[in-house]
Amino acid sequence: MLQSIWDDVKREFSYGNMVTRIIIINIIIFVVVNLTDLFLYIGNGGKPSPFYDTFLHFFCMSSDWKFLLTHPWGIFTSMFLHEGFWHILWNMLFMYWFGRIVSDFIGNQRILPIYLLGGIAGGIMYFATANLLPYGEMGGRFALGASGAVMAIVVAAGAIAPDYIMRLLFIGDVKLKYIVAVLVFLDLILIPKGGNTGGHFAHLGGAAFGWFFVFQLRNGNDWSAPVNNVLDTISNFFRSLFSGGRKSRPKVVYRNPNRTANRSRSRSSSRGEASSDSNGKGHQERLDAILDKIKKSGYESLSREEKEFLFNASKK
Repeated sequence: MLQSIWDDVKREFSYGNMVTRIIIINIIIFVVVNLTDLFLYIGNGGKPSPFYDTFLHFFCMSSDWKFLLTHPWGIFTSMFLHEGFWHILWNMLFMYWFGRIVSDFIGNQRILPIYLLGGIAGGIMYFATANLLPYGEMGGRFALGASGAVMAIVVAAGAIAPDYIMRLLFIGDVKLKYIVAVLVFLDLILIPKGGNTGGHFAHLGGAAFGWFFVFQLRNGNDWSAPVNNVLDTISNFFRSLFSGGRKSRPKVVYRNPNRTANRSRSRSSSRGEASSDSNGKGHQERLDAILDKIKKSGYESLSREEKEFLFNASKK
């Protein structure tokens, strides 16, 4: 049974979109953390092990600048780290619901950059407020969870398609902008209540970045591009490292004698298409126009051709 589950997970990770991959990574880490807690508990004679906190804090975001300097990875690892079941459940549900909307409207390739940058913004907000406000002196030294990163996705979805309709249990159809507004408002009013003050500030930091990302994207500044370039560089480095630095040699199995002629016809066709596109709206201009239409009139106001264009654009 376990092998079958693992095979399903690998298949979903390999062929799923970025939202699915992020959820899978969070769940795997959640399982590993809680199994580690269980094994340490049993190994310590049925008592909580002090080593568990050391293990957990090694991957957390800290408000102590000395700890953060010696554990800088915590600002990244903490956004994939959960202990409690309800904590990860709601974060991953929000990631699934709102992440699909962001992916459909502005592309799957922008999900991970928004998640990472939103998580960093949330971590910075937590660090700053924990050192400026009294709550940081009352045990708020460590933070963990994907809430800041997920709130970036949530607010980005609301900024992209504020009139998108979501159907809520017991309530019915609600426009996305009202759902996002309520979530942000709850974080604001829960700050003085205590209990998770640092967490609520982190949520607001992520939410602010989600809005800022979409604002910049509408102005022609795609903040996901440099992040994806860095991630591609890292991925290519490890790929070459594990392949032993060997580059595969190209192999020609069959050479088409009409290849040169076909290539010439293809280039001529491409020049014709480019000329045709230059006479109308560019791809980005048309995408912006569709997004503006959604903002004013909702997704259902789009024509069949506009919906198809938006769907194809999301896969690029």
